[in-house]
Amino acid sequence: MKNMKQSFKILSLIYLILIVCAVIFKDSPAAVISAVFGITYTFLAGKGNPVCYLFGVTGSGFYSYLAFHNALWGNLVLYLGYYVPMQILGFFRWKKHLKDGENEIIKISLSAKERFLTFIITVFFTLIAIYLLYFLHDKNPIIDGITTVFSITGMYLTVRRAIEQWQVWMVVNGLSAIMWAIIAFSGEKVYSTVIMWTVYFILAIYFYFEWKKEVDSYFFPF
Repeated sequence: MKNMKQSFKILSLIYLILIVCAVIFKDSPAAVISAVFGITYTFLAGKGNPVCYLFGVTGSGFYSYLAFHNALWGNLVLYLGYYVPMQILGFFRWKKHLKDGENEIIKISLSAKERFLTFIITVFFTLIAIYLLYFLHDKNPIIDGITTVFSITGMYLTVRRAIEQWQVWMVVNGLSAIMWAIIAFSGEKVYSTVIMWTVYFILAIYFYFEWKKEVDSYFFPF
């Protein structure tokens, strides 16, 4: 109960900051809604709660609109064509791997071989994505290409309940914060989106270490 109250206070503070920034900078309503649902999704995912995916699907819809409006075609395809279906799949897969009597998943870690193959495949398709996005006149082909392919990997690892997802999300969230900051400085009202990705980045670091404690306890219980 104490942890729930603390979590609620943290989320409330984040929402307050978002609303204040939205009012001050006259932010896009879609950016604010996307940020609220997205941050809630990430927080609940970090807690291992399957309900996170309900917020994820909604947030993905609003974020897709922002990506379309700002000609980020890689992100648009990613969210509509991949995130939404995977989040629906993730909800049902997570429900099958809950701890006894709890609404929290059992976390896992990839083997050394799985980590190596995942890295090689991700880098290979990232290079292809960057090459293709150049021809689509994407505003930020390099960052958009990296974040798009790494996000595919991150979502796959999330559905698998693997701790390595948080390392991937650190890269995605950090670069996405930079990409949207560039867009915001160009005059677009997307400050809430910049805050959202920055919060994502911080949460990815925090939950990596939280999950590591639990995963390590499976192998080193004493």
